[in-house]
Amino acid sequence: MLYFAYGSNLHHQQMKKRCKDSVFIKKINLSNFKLTFRSKYRAADIEKKKNSIVQGGLFEISKSDEKKLDVYEDYPILYQKYYFNYYGKKVMTYTMVKKSPFKFPTERYLNVVKKGYEDCSLDKKYLQKALRE
Repeated sequence: MLYFAYGSNLHHQQMKKRCKDSVFIKKINLSNFKLTFRSKYRAADIEKKKNSIVQGGLFEISKSDEKKLDVYEDYPILYQKYYFNYYGKKVMTYTMVKKSPFKFPTERYLNVVKKGYEDCSLDKKYLQKALRE
């Protein structure tokens, strides 16, 4: 199955540890969404926003990887699943259930996300924009 990562799961080493079968395919853009950080965990989330883009990594994951991600993402309590089509293929990602106000991420978490942006060759301007909101 295809999975879209936009936060700490962009970090290849961490993703491999979490989901041993995962394979990074390429970077893609999710249109009409914006990246933000929220909740007591100060974690990444996406929300609908017209004419905005979230850059992320497209991964191929197995059923057992998905189960591990569900546990890690505290599905369905903290995050719910969101599906979208990418060139006719179904892609799964997670969005937070409660859209609480913006909270700046911890330095540790942000460093993992920044490394993930490097691993996936994403443009850091999208991350910087999210941190300025």
